[in-house]
Amino acid sequence: MVETTNNDNPEPLDLRQCLIDAGIQPTPQRVAIAEVLLTAHQHVTADEVFEMVKQSRSDIGVSKATIYNSLGLFVKKGLLRQIFIDASGTFYDTNTATHHHFYNLDTGQLIDMEERLVPFILESSLPEHTVIEDIDIMIRLRNQKQ
Repeated sequence: MVETTNNDNPEPLDLRQCLIDAGIQPTPQRVAIAEVLLTAHQHVTADEVFEMVKQSRSDIGVSKATIYNSLGLFVKKGLLRQIFIDASGTFYDTNTATHHHFYNLDTGQLIDMEERLVPFILESSLPEHTVIEDIDIMIRLRNQKQ
């Protein structure tokens, strides 16, 4: 049994059971990926996950294809949010609650917004018989020139 502690929750987290509860077969590779992802809030790319798993679990062979397939499965099953930056980049967010982001074009850093922006004005413009399911807002910014 793999147990670790989530920074937001002092209770031990059984990652194998977490995967099973999400409907995911807990293979050793998927458990290793969950170990580096689901124990803290973070925004990571697939390449970063690949390196993190290689560093932390050198005993388990994980290919990039396994990383991409597992990340896709984790997103589909609601364990991660996929954040598209542009054609060249995607982040995976361990915080699955509705929230918005800042993306720093100079540093490549994705940062959660503290405030939740809810554009109520959109509700009056919705097509008939529809409701807003989710809103993702990404504000791209740059460092100020000194």
